[in-house]
Amino acid sequence: MKIICIGRNYTKHIEELHSERPNEPVIFMKPDSAVLLKQHPFVIPEFSEDIHHEIELIVKINKVGKYIEPKFAHKYYDEISVGIDFTARDLQQKLKDKGLPWEKAKAFDGSAVVGDFLSKSHFNSVENLTFELTNNSKTIQKGNTSLMLWKVDEIIAYVSEYFTLKIGDIIFTGTPEGVAAVKPNDVLEGFLEGHKLFRIQVK
Repeated sequence: MKIICIGRNYTKHIEELHSERPNEPVIFMKPDSAVLLKQHPFVIPEFSEDIHHEIELIVKINKVGKYIEPKFAHKYYDEISVGIDFTARDLQQKLKDKGLPWEKAKAFDGSAVVGDFLSKSHFNSVENLTFELTNNSKTIQKGNTSLMLWKVDEIIAYVSEYFTLKIGDIIFTGTPEGVAAVKPNDVLEGFLEGHKLFRIQVK
């Protein structure tokens, strides 16, 4: 299983991090060891003092594909959810300043929360879905897929130019604005159109 992540896919998130708006999707990867095991807490790693939450719509690939045309991309997934791309922001900034890859800041163990999946048939369109993250029952991030710079099907087509997509691969499609540091005793819950799909305690 591959975890393929898209960065800088929402304008306001780009602005809040003072990043450059890309001309094409920004891709990075997480290993399967990044997936936080079900019922396990997220433990803040010792190497960072600034771990940020980033809630995202995620999709699960259901068949093998390469060089997928955008008009056919919808056939390559039938389940969607929300997840968190935990990011060591302090470490990421140091790596970016040196022009180095982000993996240490993005792909560490437990850095990928994967919520329970729902059939996309439950929803009218994946291009107009509201999702949110709460911390101790207070909304801290909220987004809608209509605001994506690149839509889900465009992402799948683009990624498949570089990587063969296989059954079970997961794509994180980018985070909206509102990212911030997590602290011990935070309880993070992720929602997609009102459906609660994960609950994580931070330690």
